Amino acid sequence: MEEASLLKQGKVGILPTDTLYGLVASALNDDAVSRVYALKGRTATKKCITLISSLADLSDFGVVLTDAQREVLEHLWPGPVSVVFPSGMSFRLPDNPALISFLKESGPLIAPSANPEGLPPAETIEEAQKYFGDTVDFYKEGGRLSGEPSTLVSLDESGSLTLLRQGSRQIAILP
Repeated sequence: MEEASLLKQGKVGILPTDTLYGLVASALNDDAVSRVYALKGRTATKKCITLISSLADLSDFGVVLTDAQREVLEHLWPGPVSVVFPSGMSFRLPDNPALISFLKESGPLIAPSANPEGLPPAETIEEAQKYFGDTVDFYKEGGRLSGEPSTLVSLDESGSLTLLRQGSRQIAILP
């Protein structure tokens, strides 16, 4: 996959994720991540969600799961649920075999929605091109994507969840 190779080289692009079109870059390349923030006009304090292909990818970011956290994640993932860990980093394991295969090749990706801050997410490649033009290195077509963003939860060491944003997946949060 040409796009995966470009991302490994530090390039930035637009591709369909499991929820919306994402403005993507290797989560392990600081320059590429900075470029995404600049393209979106996003403040550095607003963290991006990282798409991963498996729980094992968390170790690339120094995340060591407790047994309680692992149990919760095995219930939530794969799916449209983004999880914020105590470190402040957030991750999602998509429920999309083609995207998982891509992530296995590209490595973990930051993938905020494909739009400048304050504007609606691009639902088509054409809308993304109007936003970003030739400032990104590639566009990957995925049809019209108008899904809801992922549900966002925080997960502490004990396995307790806190709902931060209701998205496409309903989650029962127990007190």
